[in-house]
Amino acid sequence: MRVAVIGAGIIGVTTAFELAVDGHEVTVFERRAAVAEEASFANAGVVAPGYVTPWAAPGMPGKIAGYLLRQHAPVRVTLPLTRHDIEWMWKWYRSCDLATYSANRARMQRLAFYSRTRLNEITEHYQFEYDRSLGYMVVLRGEKDRKLVQPGLQVLRDAGVAFKEIDAAQARLVEPAINPDISFVGAVHLPSDEVGNCRQFALLLKNQAQSRGVLFEFNRAVAPLDPADPVALNVWTLGEAAPARRRFDAVIVCGGVESPLLLVPLGLKIPLIPVYGYSISAPLREPLNAPRSALMDERYKVAIARLGSRVRVAGSAEIGGLPGKKRAASIQTLYKVLHDWFPGAAQLANTGSGVQEWKGARPMMPDGPPLIGATGIPGVWLNLGHGSSGWALSCGCARAVADLMAQRVPEVDIEGLGVERLAA
Repeated sequence: MRVAVIGAGIIGVTTAFELAVDGHEVTVFERRAAVAEEASFANAGVVAPGYVTPWAAPGMPGKIAGYLLRQHAPVRVTLPLTRHDIEWMWKWYRSCDLATYSANRARMQRLAFYSRTRLNEITEHYQFEYDRSLGYMVVLRGEKDRKLVQPGLQVLRDAGVAFKEIDAAQARLVEPAINPDISFVGAVHLPSDEVGNCRQFALLLKNQAQSRGVLFEFNRAVAPLDPADPVALNVWTLGEAAPARRRFDAVIVCGGVESPLLLVPLGLKIPLIPVYGYSISAPLREPLNAPRSALMDERYKVAIARLGSRVRVAGSAEIGGLPGKKRAASIQTLYKVLHDWFPGAAQLANTGSGVQEWKGARPMMPDGPPLIGATGIPGVWLNLGHGSSGWALSCGCARAVADLMAQRVPEVDIEGLGVERLAA
């Protein structure tokens, strides 16, 4: 089939690759000048399937209310809020009951474990070399943090995830560069999880997709789909006025936060909004003072990862606000957590070394899991709404969508991941 993929983030690139593996003729349309320029650009890079869980969880509304007045809050609600933000928050609130959370957690974790397997298969088969290291550790500052993670540890046990609860001394053996002056009670060590540079992987996979005939068209905008002929796309080059009509046998929407606008004319109302995250990336000052792999500060929900010759610190979840406006307090939280755990590890901004401060929009569904598969409209398919887990879910979702398009049963159970969930 001739297939159009809208969007060239990590979701679009993996989708295009898997379709090409199956022999389809694929064209990818991307409004940016390269792949992985938006949510995939500077994310945390952590692939930890056991920690891929819905935001909509019992007790979360109370936690978020408690964050509102905290200086270094992991979650913030910021003005201005749109009508869609408010509607999304109400749907999120309604999804926080135990039964809904449990079902969605199982769906996301099945997909995450399958996706890690597919990621490793691709990496090994093509001998990809990108900034990547094994091991992930969740550090616990105090007894309250240790208590709060216990329900999550039971989830890991139920899923058969290999992990160890360790004390502070053992944690320092795993990550010897941890600040000797910081006091903490212990950590959860997950030796099979990993951290990797999502954008580097996307660039490598794009090259493989091109070698299989995939055509990437950059600086291209796509108009909302035409209900009279939804597989005929109106595409134009940015800066030009006249669109060109391009017809395909199928269209897969992987356009991140812009996806709902493309689907509105078809009567598909996707409750997806941008939830903003932040990161800083800085060159190593002294490799011996930096983490070996990745850790996450449980209290502040901030990840610190070593990506080759750089350190990346990522966290925060911000609902509302303006896309181009970075919240200083969110950036400062990242610097604080980095300094707490690995002081002196990175060359920071005041040295003039080119620290990258980034804000990205995660396309998030209110109940947690992404939407993948057929829409019920002939020729129109979805692979969107992965939230903060896009990197961790990308390879599995792409393979599952390709299998569905080939009328094969996917290797992973995709119950509850289709558009039928919207009617629930």
